[in-house]
Amino acid sequence: MPRGEDAKSVTVVWAFSPTLKIIKKKGNIMTILKIERLPHNKFLPEYKTEGAAGMDLCAAISEPITLQPLERKLIPTGLKIELEHGYEAQVRPRSGLSIKHGITLINCIGTIDEDYRGEVCVPIVNVSNKAYTIEPDERIAQMVIARVEQAEIKVAVELSETSRGEGGFGSTGK
Repeated sequence: MPRGEDAKSVTVVWAFSPTLKIIKKKGNIMTILKIERLPHNKFLPEYKTEGAAGMDLCAAISEPITLQPLERKLIPTGLKIELEHGYEAQVRPRSGLSIKHGITLINCIGTIDEDYRGEVCVPIVNVSNKAYTIEPDERIAQMVIARVEQAEIKVAVELSETSRGEGGFGSTGK
């Protein structure tokens, strides 16, 4: 994978094993994620292991940003993406930052629609009781590419009955 300042616009196709490459050649599983690198981006997103669902996103900032308890900021990644039709990108918190430092996403999971072409930014919040400093190029979130469908909406006078009915918010136990 190209890293650093050497690549401005790259098509990223993720494949880690000969098996995945064969599946890709058959056209069954893999999608293509096109990435445009902005001048302040130093690192492309990358999967850290062969089985990883999400690729890490880094903070494309030149100076550290300190988040006070309960403070939120929009952190740029220096990336623009183009998804294939029928796909979305989900931006999710990194579990280590969440459990160790209370750093998470203000909207839990952010959706990037296939037709969005702006910079990918990450809305981060500090839910701990201590200040946390985000360093330049720090891994701040992960991005998962997922297939989606739009639903046809039909208005109904009533809905079908189920054994659960209207039970929610703990109705099935703790």
